[in-house]
Amino acid sequence: MDRDGEPTAGAQGTDSAAPDALDAVLLDRLTDGFYALDDEWRFVYLNDRARELFAQTADLDPSESFVGDEIWERFPDIVGTPFHARLTEAMETGEPADAEAYYEPSDTWYRVRAYPDDTGLSAVVRDVTEQYRQEETLRAREESLRRITEAVADADSSFEERVDELLSVGQDVLGTAYGTLSRIRDDTYVFEVVRAPDDLFEAGDTVDLGETNCERVVLSEESLSLRDAGTDEELAAKAAFSELGISCYVGAPVVVDGEVYGTFCFYDREPRTEPFADWQVTLVDLMAEWVSSALERQVVEEDLRRQNDRLEEFAAIVSHDLRNPLAVAKGQTELAAEECDSEHLDKARRAHDRMDRIVSDVLTMARGGRVVEDPDEIDLGRVARDAWETVDTRAATLDAAAAPRIVADESRLVQLLENLFRNAVEHGGDDVAVRVEATPRGFAVADDGPGIPAADRDSVFDHGYTSREEGTGFGLSIVREIAGAHGWTVSVEESAGGGARFVFDDVAAA
Repeated sequence: MDRDGEPTAGAQGTDSAAPDALDAVLLDRLTDGFYALDDEWRFVYLNDRARELFAQTADLDPSESFVGDEIWERFPDIVGTPFHARLTEAMETGEPADAEAYYEPSDTWYRVRAYPDDTGLSAVVRDVTEQYRQEETLRAREESLRRITEAVADADSSFEERVDELLSVGQDVLGTAYGTLSRIRDDTYVFEVVRAPDDLFEAGDTVDLGETNCERVVLSEESLSLRDAGTDEELAAKAAFSELGISCYVGAPVVVDGEVYGTFCFYDREPRTEPFADWQVTLVDLMAEWVSSALERQVVEEDLRRQNDRLEEFAAIVSHDLRNPLAVAKGQTELAAEECDSEHLDKARRAHDRMDRIVSDVLTMARGGRVVEDPDEIDLGRVARDAWETVDTRAATLDAAAAPRIVADESRLVQLLENLFRNAVEHGGDDVAVRVEATPRGFAVADDGPGIPAADRDSVFDHGYTSREEGTGFGLSIVREIAGAHGWTVSVEESAGGGARFVFDDVAAA
């Protein structure tokens, strides 16, 4: 043997005979199997471990002698496999070879290192079945996590489609026939998304919660795994087992807003010989947590949508009910102005104009907070110039040459820019210079006016904040609402010219 413990060609003798007594003692101490073959593939020597492995593989008595038997006659299932090809190649070329083989009759994986010489071949063999199973488990985990990640990130699929894919992942990993997302309504179990090989259950079906394994999950708010429900006296009495034959089960609670919404579970009519592995149960927990989060987002979005609908309805009513009497007041003021010339009428006109602005701003606020669902690729420079034309900018100037292309809702982007331009002119004076420019994370709108004091920068976006007596206090809060509807963040800082610089981050580039 060499210094690394590998057998040398001399261990077989010069004529492929058995090794001498000393070598045989040393070889029998190896934890790996060692065997030697002559040039006609007959066994000439096996150490004790090799005898154990071969006897296990061929279901033979380990004390039985293999010496003199041809290896391919003893193990005919190996003939024609890559293992057979590698050993044959080694014998023909005289070069050492590594080979791995799966022997199906005993469900065993072997790794072999073969050393050929002029008289035959010697080999070290190791049972690597457990290692292979661990590697297969690792590959299964990685593949399932990849599929889960792809499913939850698929924005083009509906919630139900993504849940269906998660159920498919769970069925493959767990080896179960059924996968279900349920919802619990009082004491009723409602099937919401179902993957099944038959019509035992379908989406929309309902059963008594108390007759399901899921009841225990709901009550404990913890995951549950069962190798065989029939071994649990309480569960064996439920209809799920006694009538439907559901034997093995693994499920986790789906929690929405702190309450159990339902369960995410997998089951089969056949009991398992082994319990579900911890990593498999953890995988189900992981998928249930994503379902919980997705459902919670749906609830929040639905509540927000209803809230926005009510707000817009309220704003429309207020707008309509105020604008009618406001129009009458404006008309009467103009009639009065034809009969007399009074500074009081000028004040009334200014008050009417301010009221009209407030009504418009309230309506814009109500609509501006809606989440942008279908944005377009937009040339911000063009939109900025269009918005500039709709505002009384007096002698102010706009530079939008450095504006980027972004993804946004154009009509609401126009409203955002109009409010910023109006704010710049009202606070910066008739000849203020405004610049729209690209930033690493979006864009900015800057002016060279007097700027905003550092102490006020956190509050300028609040509803009702204004530094001018005739201001409505809605202009910059509208800017924040529209930015938030796009998923942007907005902040204010000092510009290079000493004025205000409104910075919009997290803006998608076109």
